[in-house]
Amino acid sequence: MALKLRIALLLALALAGSGIHAQAPPLQKIVINYPTRTGQIWPLYIAKEGGYYQKYGYDVSLVFGVHPAGIAMLVSGEAAMTAYTLEQAMIASSKDGSLVALGSPYKKSLFALMALKNINSIRELKGKRIGISQIGDAPYNYSIGLLGKAGVSQRDVEWIPLGTDANARAAALVSGRVDATMLTAPIYFKLEQEGFKDLGNISDHEDIYAPSVYLFKKATVAANPKLAEALMKAHAEAIKRFYEDKAFAVKAYMVYDKQDQADVERVYDSYAKVNNYERIPFIPAAAVKYVLDHPADENIASQMRAFDFRKTIDNSLVDRLVREGFFEKLFGADIKAEEERTAKLAFR
Repeated sequence: MALKLRIALLLALALAGSGIHAQAPPLQKIVINYPTRTGQIWPLYIAKEGGYYQKYGYDVSLVFGVHPAGIAMLVSGEAAMTAYTLEQAMIASSKDGSLVALGSPYKKSLFALMALKNINSIRELKGKRIGISQIGDAPYNYSIGLLGKAGVSQRDVEWIPLGTDANARAAALVSGRVDATMLTAPIYFKLEQEGFKDLGNISDHEDIYAPSVYLFKKATVAANPKLAEALMKAHAEAIKRFYEDKAFAVKAYMVYDKQDQADVERVYDSYAKVNNYERIPFIPAAAVKYVLDHPADENIASQMRAFDFRKTIDNSLVDRLVREGFFEKLFGADIKAEEERTAKLAFR
């Protein structure tokens, strides 16, 4: 009997050592689109480099593609999620009710309207060329917001679609192809040093809303009900890591956008100071109203006014994670006040 017991124990130890009983299920491979190389995407970088996607069961490939590539990737099923600006998500979802925004982790970028060295004010942009990626994209809408504050309408300038990201817009400004363009930090830092003029920054205006959202295709979420929850949890852990580990956050950012480290640290300090990343990622009602009140053109305005955004903006996942105590467990009991405050401001 003792011999049989010893054999059984040895067999059990051998099986345990082989990993047969401890083997984890394989990670599910998915693609997430990111449409800009800016701080808007920072939590995704940290989730990838910090292993948080893997923790929740996913092998994520982050794939860059400016708008409208992200929408096309969602609709085709190529991407499971994209991190889009709220206004782009609302415009797209009002055309295609198959999309849904499930959370908003990011308030706004350090986004400056940079101009040639001989232009000293926004008013001087009348009749001038402003570079954007596409009509209706984020740089276009933010430009309109800053122009309007100076009494300049969108019809007073010439819009130059460049079809690419902030680096290409910066190159177009430096070459003189455009007279001004919206640029994110840290890209515009170097242009300031070279004498190009910063005419205004959306971060200085509380009444210009520019949050991002987690955008999915409804069919993708329905087919895999745990997907959106897992990604939101991974990003929440990444946001916690952002606030607690500057060195790692900067290192993760530079994997995807190879800027000067001192510039990335300067952006980090600015974002950390104002708590730019939302620990409780409700989509705020005030931001939805701002997008509706500041359409890119009248056709888009009519389209969005006729659409019920309760069909495509959904805070119920965040509500559930609050009820289940996920954020309290992650961030500590002090987060309760923030949960209550942001819940009251959420779009319903």
